[in-house]
Amino acid sequence: MAIQRMDNVAVVVDDLEAAVAFFTDLGMEVEGRGEIEGSVPDGMLGLDGVRTAIAMLRTPDGHGKLELTRFHSPAAVAVGSPDPPPHTLGLHRVMFAVDDLDDTVARLRRHGAELIGEVVRYENTYRLCELRGPSGILVALAEPVG
Repeated sequence: MAIQRMDNVAVVVDDLEAAVAFFTDLGMEVEGRGEIEGSVPDGMLGLDGVRTAIAMLRTPDGHGKLELTRFHSPAAVAVGSPDPPPHTLGLHRVMFAVDDLDDTVARLRRHGAELIGEVVRYENTYRLCELRGPSGILVALAEPVG
């Protein structure tokens, strides 16, 4: 049996509204919001007393989804734990294809994003960069060249 699709990538954030603003300015659309608590998330995550606020965002083409989660309880755990639990802040990175890299970087800088290195060119294929966004999330951007 093979998987059918990848539904979403979940990212734990410390400021849900700032993260939603960042990713909607990037071009994602809010699909829904909700509060989650009770036996289902407790059982799924192996934690007690889970209470979260969630925003589900989708890419304009409708294929990619990003779940932003703010844990009210238990409190989120900072990165660096030897065996990080499922409510640890951040992840390695999320990459998006964009049509105008410079404009996108300028928009995201208004939300406090900072380039990790510099904008580089990969052969005659892409212009690429990586930024640090809300809650330390690494966001990579790729603009096709030509």
